[in-house]
Amino acid sequence: MTIITLTTDFGLSDPFVGTMKGVILGINRYVHLVDLTHEIAPHDVLGGALALEAAVPFFPAGTIHVAVVDPWVGTSRRALAVSAGGHLFVGPDNGLFTFLFAEPGWKAMALEGPAYRLSAVSRTFHGRDVFAPAAAYLSLGVPLHRFGSEIADPVRLAWPRARWEGDALVGEVVHADRFGNLVTSIRARELVSLGPEESLAMEVGDAAVSGLSTAYSDRSPGELGAIVGSSDRLELFVRNGSARERLGAARGVRVTVRKR
Repeated sequence: MTIITLTTDFGLSDPFVGTMKGVILGINRYVHLVDLTHEIAPHDVLGGALALEAAVPFFPAGTIHVAVVDPWVGTSRRALAVSAGGHLFVGPDNGLFTFLFAEPGWKAMALEGPAYRLSAVSRTFHGRDVFAPAAAYLSLGVPLHRFGSEIADPVRLAWPRARWEGDALVGEVVHADRFGNLVTSIRARELVSLGPEESLAMEVGDAAVSGLSTAYSDRSPGELGAIVGSSDRLELFVRNGSARERLGAARGVRVTVRKR
Protein backbone atom coordinates (compact mmCIF):
# COMPACT_ATOMS: atom_id res chain seq x y z
CA MET A 1 0.00 0.00 0.00
CA THR A 2 1.46 3.35 -1.07
CA ILE A 3 2.09 5.99 1.59
CA ILE A 4 1.05 9.57 0.83
CA THR A 5 2.11 12.28 3.27
CA LEU A 6 0.43 15.67 3.54
CA THR A 7 2.19 18.87 4.60
CA THR A 8 0.31 22.18 4.52
CA ASP A 9 -0.24 25.52 6.21
CA PHE A 10 -4.01 24.88 6.24
CA GLY A 11 -4.44 24.11 9.95
CA LEU A 12 -7.30 21.85 11.00
CA SER A 13 -10.16 24.24 11.75
CA ASP A 14 -11.32 24.29 8.11
CA PRO A 15 -12.20 21.27 5.94
CA PHE A 16 -9.30 21.80 3.53
CA VAL A 17 -7.16 18.84 4.64
CA GLY A 18 -10.09 16.46 4.88
CA THR A 19 -11.26 17.47 1.42
CA MET A 20 -7.84 16.72 -0.06
CA LYS A 21 -7.96 13.29 1.55
CA GLY A 22 -11.41 12.73 0.09
CA VAL A 23 -10.13 13.50 -3.42
CA ILE A 24 -7.19 11.12 -3.02
CA LEU A 25 -9.37 8.31 -1.66
CA GLY A 26 -11.91 8.87 -4.42
CA ILE A 27 -9.22 8.01 -6.96
CA ASN A 28 -7.37 5.35 -4.96
CA ARG A 29 -8.80 4.22 -1.65
CA TYR A 30 -5.95 1.77 -1.12
CA VAL A 31 -3.40 4.27 0.14
CA HIS A 32 -2.08 5.05 3.59
CA LEU A 33 -2.41 8.78 4.35
CA VAL A 34 -0.02 10.37 6.84
CA ASP A 35 -0.45 13.92 8.15
CA LEU A 36 3.10 15.20 8.42
CA THR A 37 1.97 18.61 9.65
CA HIS A 38 -0.72 21.16 8.86
CA GLU A 39 0.68 23.76 11.25
CA ILE A 40 3.25 25.39 9.00
CA ALA A 41 2.91 29.13 9.57
CA PRO A 42 0.65 30.64 6.88
CA HIS A 43 2.57 31.30 3.64
CA ASP A 44 5.88 30.16 5.20
CA VAL A 45 7.41 28.33 2.24
CA LEU A 46 10.82 27.94 3.89
CA GLY A 47 9.18 26.52 7.00
CA GLY A 48 7.42 23.93 4.87
CA ALA A 49 10.65 23.05 3.08
CA LEU A 50 12.52 22.62 6.37
CA ALA A 51 9.77 20.37 7.74
CA LEU A 52 9.96 18.16 4.65
CA GLU A 53 13.75 18.01 4.75
CA ALA A 54 13.65 16.83 8.38
CA ALA A 55 10.96 14.18 7.89
CA VAL A 56 11.38 12.68 4.41
CA PRO A 57 14.45 10.52 5.21
CA PHE A 58 12.38 8.54 7.72
CA PHE A 59 9.79 7.36 5.18
CA PRO A 60 10.28 4.29 3.00
CA ALA A 61 11.24 4.54 -0.64
CA GLY A 62 8.22 4.98 -2.88
CA THR A 63 6.45 7.39 -0.53
CA ILE A 64 4.59 10.26 -2.20
CA HIS A 65 4.81 13.61 -0.40
CA VAL A 66 2.16 16.26 -1.09
CA ALA A 67 3.20 19.70 0.15
CA VAL A 68 0.96 22.76 -0.18
CA VAL A 69 2.24 26.06 1.17
CA ASP A 70 1.17 28.19 -1.72
CA PRO A 71 0.96 32.00 -1.37
CA TRP A 72 0.85 32.34 -5.17
CA VAL A 73 -2.03 29.94 -5.82
CA GLY A 74 -4.01 31.02 -8.88
CA THR A 75 -1.06 32.84 -10.47
CA SER A 76 1.21 31.67 -13.27
CA ARG A 77 3.44 29.76 -10.83
CA ARG A 78 3.94 26.19 -12.03
CA ALA A 79 2.73 23.00 -10.36
CA LEU A 80 5.30 20.24 -9.95
CA ALA A 81 5.80 16.54 -9.55
CA VAL A 82 9.37 15.66 -8.58
CA SER A 83 11.20 12.35 -8.35
CA ALA A 84 14.21 12.42 -6.01
CA GLY A 85 15.96 9.97 -3.72
CA GLY A 86 13.44 7.21 -4.32
CA HIS A 87 10.48 9.42 -3.33
CA LEU A 88 7.90 11.43 -5.24
CA PHE A 89 6.87 14.98 -4.39
CA VAL A 90 3.85 17.01 -5.50
CA GLY A 91 3.30 20.71 -4.89
CA PRO A 92 3.75 24.26 -6.16
CA ASP A 93 6.96 25.38 -7.83
CA ASN A 94 7.82 28.03 -5.26
CA GLY A 95 10.89 26.66 -3.49
CA LEU A 96 9.21 24.06 -1.25
CA PHE A 97 11.42 21.38 -2.78
CA THR A 98 14.70 23.33 -2.76
CA PHE A 99 16.43 20.77 -0.56
CA LEU A 100 15.87 18.07 -3.20
CA PHE A 101 17.80 19.92 -5.86
CA ALA A 102 21.09 19.97 -3.95
CA GLU A 103 21.75 16.34 -4.92
CA PRO A 104 21.98 14.88 -8.44
CA GLY A 105 19.43 12.53 -9.93
CA TRP A 106 16.20 14.49 -9.44
CA LYS A 107 13.62 14.92 -12.16
CA ALA A 108 10.80 17.47 -12.19
CA MET A 109 7.70 17.58 -14.37
CA ALA A 110 5.02 20.23 -14.73
CA LEU A 111 1.52 19.11 -13.73
CA GLU A 112 -0.22 20.03 -16.96
CA GLY A 113 -2.30 17.04 -18.03
CA PRO A 114 -6.04 17.66 -17.55
CA ALA A 115 -6.61 13.91 -17.12
CA TYR A 116 -4.77 14.01 -13.78
CA ARG A 117 -6.59 16.87 -12.06
CA LEU A 118 -10.21 17.60 -11.23
CA SER A 119 -12.39 18.67 -14.12
CA ALA A 120 -12.92 22.11 -12.57
CA VAL A 121 -9.86 23.80 -11.07
CA SER A 122 -10.55 26.65 -8.67
CA ARG A 123 -8.39 29.74 -8.40
CA THR A 124 -7.82 29.24 -4.67
CA PHE A 125 -7.61 25.50 -3.86
CA HIS A 126 -5.05 23.73 -5.99
CA GLY A 127 -4.36 21.39 -3.08
CA ARG A 128 -7.73 19.81 -3.77
CA ASP A 129 -7.98 20.27 -7.53
CA VAL A 130 -4.41 19.74 -8.77
CA PHE A 131 -2.04 18.30 -6.17
CA ALA A 132 -4.26 15.73 -4.45
CA PRO A 133 -5.39 14.15 -7.76
CA ALA A 134 -1.81 14.07 -9.07
CA ALA A 135 -0.62 12.25 -5.95
CA ALA A 136 -3.46 9.76 -6.22
CA TYR A 137 -2.69 8.99 -9.86
CA LEU A 138 1.01 8.61 -9.04
CA SER A 139 0.01 6.08 -6.38
CA LEU A 140 -1.81 4.12 -9.10
CA GLY A 141 1.42 3.89 -11.06
CA VAL A 142 0.93 6.62 -13.66
CA PRO A 143 4.50 7.43 -14.80
CA LEU A 144 5.90 10.87 -14.15
CA HIS A 145 6.32 11.78 -17.82
CA ARG A 146 2.57 11.50 -18.41
CA PHE A 147 1.83 14.55 -16.28
CA GLY A 148 3.50 17.18 -18.47
CA SER A 149 6.74 18.63 -19.72
CA GLU A 150 10.06 18.32 -17.94
CA ILE A 151 11.26 21.30 -15.90
CA ALA A 152 14.98 22.01 -15.63
CA ASP A 153 14.76 25.26 -13.67
CA PRO A 154 12.55 24.75 -10.60
CA VAL A 155 12.37 27.64 -8.15
CA ARG A 156 14.98 27.45 -5.41
CA LEU A 157 14.99 29.30 -2.12
CA ALA A 158 18.08 30.87 -0.59
CA TRP A 159 18.83 27.94 1.70
CA PRO A 160 20.15 28.80 5.19
CA ARG A 161 23.62 27.33 5.71
CA ALA A 162 26.53 27.75 8.09
CA ARG A 163 29.71 29.54 7.03
CA TRP A 164 33.15 30.22 8.42
CA GLU A 165 34.18 33.68 9.55
CA GLY A 166 37.78 33.30 10.65
CA ASP A 167 37.79 30.68 13.41
CA ALA A 168 34.05 31.01 14.07
CA LEU A 169 31.28 28.90 12.58
CA VAL A 170 28.34 31.22 11.90
CA GLY A 171 24.77 30.18 11.22
CA GLU A 172 21.28 31.39 11.99
CA VAL A 173 18.05 30.36 13.64
CA VAL A 174 15.83 28.63 11.07
CA HIS A 175 12.95 27.38 13.19
CA ALA A 176 11.43 27.48 16.67
CA ASP A 177 9.56 24.29 17.56
CA ARG A 178 6.49 24.09 19.81
CA PHE A 179 8.71 23.75 22.89
CA GLY A 180 10.50 26.99 22.04
CA ASN A 181 13.72 25.23 21.05
CA LEU A 182 15.67 27.25 18.47
CA VAL A 183 16.81 25.08 15.58
CA THR A 184 19.76 26.48 13.64
CA SER A 185 21.37 26.10 10.22
CA ILE A 186 24.50 24.60 11.82
CA ARG A 187 24.87 20.85 11.25
CA ALA A 188 26.46 18.40 13.65
CA ARG A 189 29.12 17.45 11.11
CA GLU A 190 30.21 21.08 10.87
CA LEU A 191 30.87 21.24 14.61
CA VAL A 192 33.36 18.37 14.55
CA SER A 193 36.27 20.45 13.32
CA LEU A 194 35.94 22.76 16.34
CA GLY A 195 36.92 20.02 18.75
CA PRO A 196 35.20 18.19 21.63
CA GLU A 197 31.62 19.12 22.40
CA GLU A 198 32.51 20.36 25.88
CA SER A 199 34.97 22.87 24.39
CA LEU A 200 32.41 24.71 22.26
CA ALA A 201 31.06 28.17 23.03
CA MET A 202 27.84 29.40 21.42
CA GLU A 203 26.58 32.98 21.14
CA VAL A 204 23.04 34.04 20.25
CA GLY A 205 22.51 37.75 20.56
CA ASP A 206 23.69 38.74 24.05
CA ALA A 207 23.39 35.20 25.38
CA ALA A 208 26.24 32.69 25.64
CA VAL A 209 26.27 28.92 26.16
CA SER A 210 29.29 26.78 27.00
CA GLY A 211 29.47 23.16 25.89
CA LEU A 212 26.92 20.89 24.24
CA SER A 213 24.47 18.91 26.32
CA THR A 214 23.78 15.24 25.66
CA ALA A 215 20.20 15.62 26.96
CA TYR A 216 17.88 18.51 27.80
CA SER A 217 17.99 17.38 31.42
CA ASP A 218 21.74 18.07 31.62
CA ARG A 219 20.85 21.67 32.41
CA SER A 220 19.12 22.94 35.53
CA PRO A 221 15.47 24.02 35.19
CA GLY A 222 15.36 27.42 33.52
CA GLU A 223 18.96 27.22 32.32
CA LEU A 224 19.93 27.91 28.70
CA GLY A 225 21.70 25.10 26.86
CA ALA A 226 22.72 23.79 23.45
CA ILE A 227 22.29 20.34 21.94
CA VAL A 228 22.39 18.57 18.59
CA GLY A 229 18.72 17.79 18.02
CA SER A 230 16.89 15.05 16.16
CA SER A 231 17.25 16.84 12.82
CA ASP A 232 21.04 16.76 13.26
CA ARG A 233 21.12 20.53 13.69
CA LEU A 234 22.44 22.60 16.58
CA GLU A 235 19.59 23.72 18.84
CA LEU A 236 19.38 26.22 21.68
CA PHE A 237 16.97 25.31 24.49
CA VAL A 238 15.87 26.30 27.95
CA ARG A 239 15.33 23.40 30.34
CA ASN A 240 11.58 23.25 31.08
CA GLY A 241 11.15 26.58 29.32
CA SER A 242 11.37 28.36 25.95
CA ALA A 243 14.57 29.61 24.34
CA ARG A 244 12.44 31.55 21.87
CA GLU A 245 10.86 33.53 24.70
CA ARG A 246 14.04 33.84 26.73
CA LEU A 247 16.12 35.16 23.84
CA GLY A 248 13.40 36.83 21.80
CA ALA A 249 14.97 35.15 18.80
CA ALA A 250 13.27 34.52 15.47
CA ARG A 251 14.34 33.07 12.14
CA GLY A 252 17.46 34.75 10.80
CA VAL A 253 19.04 35.61 14.17
CA ARG A 254 22.80 35.04 14.06
CA VAL A 255 24.32 32.09 15.93
CA THR A 256 28.09 31.85 16.40
CA VAL A 257 30.10 28.84 17.57
CA ARG A 258 33.76 28.98 18.59
CA LYS A 259 36.23 26.80 20.37
CA ARG A 260 36.71 28.08 23.89
